[in-house]
Amino acid sequence: MTLMDEQDLDRTQDALASLTRSEYEATLTQLSQASVDRHFDAFVDVPWDHPDFAIDPTDAHWVLPEADPLGAHPWYKSLPVERQIEIGMWRYANIFKVGLQFENLLIRGIMQYVFSRPNGSAEFRYLTHEATEECHHTQMFQECINRIGADVPGMPRWMRAIHGIIPLMASRYPLGFFIAVLAGEEPIDHTQKKMLREGATIPPVMRRIMQIHVAEEARHISFAHAYVMRSGPNLGKVDRWVMSMLFPIIMRIAGDLILVPPKELRTEMGVPKEVVKELYWDAPESRVFLSELFSDVRMLAEESTLMTRSSRRMWRWLKIDGRPARYRSEPPARLADPASVDPASVDTV
Repeated sequence: MTLMDEQDLDRTQDALASLTRSEYEATLTQLSQASVDRHFDAFVDVPWDHPDFAIDPTDAHWVLPEADPLGAHPWYKSLPVERQIEIGMWRYANIFKVGLQFENLLIRGIMQYVFSRPNGSAEFRYLTHEATEECHHTQMFQECINRIGADVPGMPRWMRAIHGIIPLMASRYPLGFFIAVLAGEEPIDHTQKKMLREGATIPPVMRRIMQIHVAEEARHISFAHAYVMRSGPNLGKVDRWVMSMLFPIIMRIAGDLILVPPKELRTEMGVPKEVVKELYWDAPESRVFLSELFSDVRMLAEESTLMTRSSRRMWRWLKIDGRPARYRSEPPARLADPASVDPASVDTV
């Protein structure tokens, strides 16, 4: 997938509100062809054994960049470089573990959903492409974790305990499931794009993994947006109210699952509890970051009729309200600048 392809996918949201069924299926056909034309293999497209990709525990590239909330905190910056590296490696490994656990849930949910798709379904073809790509992502993440050598837990214990239930949502409540998919994909995608856009100093292996992940997630997010746009306006009054209220709740829960470090970061890495509490999400800067994470899905909620008067208050109560993005992947600086430039000028990774 070229950079222009990704920009096109990021801006397909602009046309989704008027999609007919035939246009929706044409979108899925386009996404399916993009998966055929450009896809990645975890053990072909990441040169694991290249010297530049070796995991070196003395390499200062493992120091967390300021794009990561912990990396910007004075407590972390005050540590000796060796400790910053140790914590950075653990933090990266755990983010990948959470990512692969989430994608495992997604793969199982997709298989649950497509089981009942009719013959000739454009959704069946695209979603099986997506599941294939997500399998490669889980391999890619786990291989990096193994090479780092950190025995990280990933998601909190309570989430790991109920993981078998979540994929069942896909056939019973598909709209809720694909909103949950976005809730898992958007925070990771936003954070990785932020690091890549800002030229954060990260190890080559991390940069390559992020580049691959961002490129393919553009398609996955495009599908989920299209699905919500097709389904939201067709809900009845009661169902729309329920789903509009669940939308921000799902987003906030998933955002915390993905971004808030587990207690093991404190018990094993010695990060003070008050630092974690400040970063996630007591400090004003962290509140801004939290709001930025969900600008794209706020736009989606508005355009899919799932932003109601009641749900707007729920977004605010959960502290993830704010101005919706004007187009997919609008950079945070432009969110703050009403006179910002046209999306055609935006570089995406």
